[in-house]
Amino acid sequence: MKIPIPPIALPDHLVETARDFAEGRRTPVEPRDAATVILLRSSEHGPAIYYLRRQVSMEFAAGMCVYPGGGVDPRDFDADAAWAGPEPAEWAARLGCDETMARALVCAAVRETFEESGVLLAGPHADEVVADTTGEDWEADRVALESRALSMTDFLTRRGLVLRTDLLGVWAAWQTPVFEPKRYRTWFFVALLPEGQRTRDVSSESSEVTWLPAGDAIAMADRGEMLMMPPTYLTSLEVAQHADPAEVVEAANGRTVEMHTPGLEPLDDGWTLSVPEHLRSVLAARHG
Repeated sequence: MKIPIPPIALPDHLVETARDFAEGRRTPVEPRDAATVILLRSSEHGPAIYYLRRQVSMEFAAGMCVYPGGGVDPRDFDADAAWAGPEPAEWAARLGCDETMARALVCAAVRETFEESGVLLAGPHADEVVADTTGEDWEADRVALESRALSMTDFLTRRGLVLRTDLLGVWAAWQTPVFEPKRYRTWFFVALLPEGQRTRDVSSESSEVTWLPAGDAIAMADRGEMLMMPPTYLTSLEVAQHADPAEVVEAANGRTVEMHTPGLEPLDDGWTLSVPEHLRSVLAARHG
C-alpha cells in the first residue's frame, strides 16, 4: 500500500481502516525490528544521500526509494561480535531500548549497509576503517552475509575486524502504521561514506541505486518523480536543512530518539498521518 507524503489527505478507505484498528475492531500485525542507515557524502548542493529503489516485486515498500537497511537477524544479537566505539549501554540510552536490542540494532545497521551498498563500517582496530571492499573476496563475503550463510560475528572474526560503531550516529525511530499488513519498528542511523570506499549496485532487493543531494531528492518526490514512504521523505527533508554531511553527523551526536507511530490527525476537511513534533515546523516551511 502506498502512503501519501505528508501532509496530503488520506483516502477515505484508509481512514476507515485506521479507525478499525484504533477502535479495536482489527488487530495490528506485530512489527519486526529493523535498522536503516542514511549514508552521506558531500555534494555541491549540500549533503548527498545514497538511495536504493526497491524492486516492484517486494512485499513491503515496492518501488519506493529507501536507505540501506533491513530486519534484525537473530545472529545480530551475538555479544561476541568485535566492537569499537560507544558501549551498548550508551546506545541503549540513545535508541530508547535495552542493551541487548541496542547491540543487535547497531550490528544490523553495519551488516545491512555492507550487504546493500558494499560499504563496511569496520576496521582492523578502533582508529582505522577498511579502505576498499571491491575485491572478489569481499563480494563473496557480502553475498554470504546477504544469504545468511555467514554471520556478522564470523565475518569480522575471520577478517580480524571490529565494528566501528563510532562511525554511526542516531537520527530517528519510526514504526509502520497499525493498518499496514507488513510492519517494521525501524531505527534510523546516519554515517559518512568512509574515505576510500565507494558504493556499489549490489543489493538483490533494489532495481536502481543513486546518490542525490537531499534537497534534490525532496524536490523530485514533491513532483512525483521519486516515490518515498513518509519516514524517508521527512528524514531526507530534515537532512536537507544542513549545509554538509559533517553538520548532519554533528547534529546526530548525543541525539536520543523515541519511536513514532503515525496515526490519524485532522487536515482541513479530511485526515492525514501524524509526524513527530520536531518535524512539524520543517514540514510547514516546505509546504506552507
